[in-house]
Amino acid sequence: MFNFLKKKNNTPKLPYTTEVHCHVLPGIDDGSPDVEHSLALIHQMKEWGLERIIATPHVTEASFENTPQTIGSAYSRLCQETNLDELGIKLCYSAEYRMDDNFLGILQREEIIPMPGNHILIENSFLQPFWNIKSLVFDLQIKGLSPILAHPERYAYYYDDKKIYKELHEQGCEFQVNLLSLAGYYNKRAKEVAEWLISKQMVDYLGSDLHNSSHVLHINKYLSGKEYPKHMRNIHIKNNHL
Repeated sequence: MFNFLKKKNNTPKLPYTTEVHCHVLPGIDDGSPDVEHSLALIHQMKEWGLERIIATPHVTEASFENTPQTIGSAYSRLCQETNLDELGIKLCYSAEYRMDDNFLGILQREEIIPMPGNHILIENSFLQPFWNIKSLVFDLQIKGLSPILAHPERYAYYYDDKKIYKELHEQGCEFQVNLLSLAGYYNKRAKEVAEWLISKQMVDYLGSDLHNSSHVLHINKYLSGKEYPKHMRNIHIKNNHL
């Protein structure tokens, strides 16, 4: 399972040292199931040149209704059973918040776990967009939060009318694109839209969205390929500003 750790990794480094989107906290979503897996994924992230990891477990109605308590407990368990200091990795946590009724309740109760600088990672359902996303972005900003929309390139319902991207970005909602999208891991259209967002200078952050060893292998292949330097040549990202 962890064969990628047994080989000397000569993969090129990422052009930033802070990871803003990953699922490496053990046992609380569809990412790492236990501490062993978490440590393997963190080892790989270190090989990519990362020095700081902001873990972002799912907070999603009905499937992963995580709370500050469940997320904090998973973080503590990982920190207690591993020595991250020896890896030279600083680990902290926030969450990836699905915009749904559960999230609206969290917002009302003021139970948000923000990223540094009061940033907050939000996502749409893949089936349909949040019914009033521009209003929600405004409400978040009024509360002093800076929204970052996770993987906007993966929302197929936006593809045929891309003006929503411009509207949201001009409103101050920043965008985080997945490395896996640029690698072509999901599908051709997600990759094309990720490249289009780069061309329009609307990509503010890159993230691995790392869940498992399969993601590691695909990202390593991408980082070693010809498209990676071409993509990075035209992008200006803010990961290290968080």
